[in-house]
Amino acid sequence: ISTFSSMGMDGRALEMHNSGTTHQERAISTHAFSDLTHVSPLLFIYLLKECYVCGTCKATAKFRALQQQVHQMLYNSPRPGPAIFVVHCLYVLPIFESHCEGFSHLIISSLRRYLKTGTTKEDLLKAKLMAAHLFLDIVGGYVIHDERVLIKVLEAYDIRLTDIQKVMCNSDLTNHSGLVAAEAFVGRYILDLIESQSYMTAVSLLEHFSIRKSGESFLFKMMESKEYRAAEKWAAYMGKPMLCTLVQEYIDKQLLEHAYEIIKKNNLKEEFPEVYHKGKESSLKKLAEKGCWDVAETRTNNDKQLLEYLVYLAMEAGYFEKVDELCNRYSLKGFTNVKGMVALPFGLVIYVAFWMLEECDIMDCLLEILHYFVLYLEISVSKPDASLLHSNYLNFNKMDIEDIIWVDEVHGLLDATSYIEECKVVGIDCEWRPNYEKGSKPNKVSIMQIASEKRAYIFDLIKLFEDMPDILDNCLIRILHSPRILKLGYNFQCDVKQLALSYGDLKCFKQYEMLLDIQNVFKEPSGGLSGLAKKILGAGLNKTRRNSNWEQRPLTQNQLEYAALDAVVLIHIFSHVRDHSPPAGVSDGHSRIEWKSHIVSTNIENSINVLFTHPPPPQMHEHTSALANTYQSIDVSHMDNTKRTKRDCSSKKQCDGRTEEPSKLK
Repeated sequence: ISTFSSMGMDGRALEMHNSGTTHQERAISTHAFSDLTHVSPLLFIYLLKECYVCGTCKATAKFRALQQQVHQMLYNSPRPGPAIFVVHCLYVLPIFESHCEGFSHLIISSLRRYLKTGTTKEDLLKAKLMAAHLFLDIVGGYVIHDERVLIKVLEAYDIRLTDIQKVMCNSDLTNHSGLVAAEAFVGRYILDLIESQSYMTAVSLLEHFSIRKSGESFLFKMMESKEYRAAEKWAAYMGKPMLCTLVQEYIDKQLLEHAYEIIKKNNLKEEFPEVYHKGKESSLKKLAEKGCWDVAETRTNNDKQLLEYLVYLAMEAGYFEKVDELCNRYSLKGFTNVKGMVALPFGLVIYVAFWMLEECDIMDCLLEILHYFVLYLEISVSKPDASLLHSNYLNFNKMDIEDIIWVDEVHGLLDATSYIEECKVVGIDCEWRPNYEKGSKPNKVSIMQIASEKRAYIFDLIKLFEDMPDILDNCLIRILHSPRILKLGYNFQCDVKQLALSYGDLKCFKQYEMLLDIQNVFKEPSGGLSGLAKKILGAGLNKTRRNSNWEQRPLTQNQLEYAALDAVVLIHIFSHVRDHSPPAGVSDGHSRIEWKSHIVSTNIENSINVLFTHPPPPQMHEHTSALANTYQSIDVSHMDNTKRTKRDCSSKKQCDGRTEEPSKLK
């Protein structure tokens, strides 16, 4: 009964709706599953179908619940035995049409679980011959089943050519001529599958029956049809020579990622060292693009060439503190200390040259060398951070931020709260140290950024919570619970959940008033905040430091600027939203952006997992409409009511000793 309850059924009575306006109750007896002594396979499948149809939860949950139920019922004396009972069910399943394939997979997977713990030898031997007969009937077209079901039947009952021969010859004796006939029968079916381009099924049968007659021509045919998974399965079955042929085919087709995966999986790096190295570099580049620098460093396995390539990636991304960190940790020579970024090391140009020679023709290589040489010269004569590496991103100067203020003590906290309470609109974001251990709990939120257009406050939540939890709670309540301040976020439900989990004792993170998630306004499917900023403001955000260590103290200047930009850019995007929003009562076409209806106030204790997943209730509109109309006329260039001060980190302990100016857009 508990299984039925997990499907949205009470296990006793179900309400079934007819096509008309009336309905009637029909009972499904769970006793039919608890005692299968007198239940036929046909009735059993019918009851299974009714349970599935009547369940109210999602299809996947219903499937898993029924799978568990079928597994348990196999212990309840099905006649003449569990394994034979399942074969009978497979014979009758095709009459259930649309449910046939799904239920076939369900009962076969349940049987495989059951067979691990036990069945009688007599039941299994008889069932194996019956399953072999079912195989012949499916191949012959007498019983209609999907090819994948056919393969699962062979695997579940471990049907071999000897079993097929016994069924074909109607004899328990094994003889050579019978085996030849069985292999010929299977071979003809495999050829039919190949002709119809059902390569994966064909390969599965060849592997299952240990048939090795097909050679490289079969592999090439699969490659031409782009059936790469089938080709890889076949090559792995045939052994190392075929795997090497497959890798070479991938290389010839410029499918280096596929080649690298085969090399890595089958330990072929000695046979293809260059491709393996390029594959490692490609995987490092993907990790670097995601900001997973610590993972990328681990994946180098202390290989000097890969570490140097990782340094190159860090320089290309403008992540200069990571360059220094790697060079110091692994004693990498030939790289200038780039903390001031006065010049690129000329050794990097030479490294790139050799790297390019492995991939490109001589002309492409010369052009690439020229590109890096020009970059080297330009950076050498420019200001410290005026690198082309930043030209594609929004930066500190472009956003015209006047103050980044670090808050980690009581006076700073009170000053920040007073300032923010005077703002009409603020941007909010959070950062925490990434955790790459699978299954482990995420780290606590380390910092929270709250910004106006010109000033960004960065709250050290870890220290403030340890030193003054009550004061922190009171100050953030004045901000987060205030209906007078419109608070902007991006995908903020993630931050909200993480804040509640990190600081469950604080009331401030259990309720939010006047939240506007910019992601919901634009409904951007990909690209994140950086992609949206590029679309709206013309340049994206450099997300290199997204996964850096946000628990280290002091944070670097680059980390501070990154954190501030993430909050400030929300204000600039909102300015665009406001300028393209229709006046009250007016709708004038597709160029207008509706945002007021996305303002949300919520209690996290009641809805932490569903925040922003539904539009706000109607009663909230009355509460927010007046304020939203006020925000409609806000000029964000005058949202700060406090005197501007010189751009600086107010907390000297956050400065890292650098005096260079942030880069400007070229």
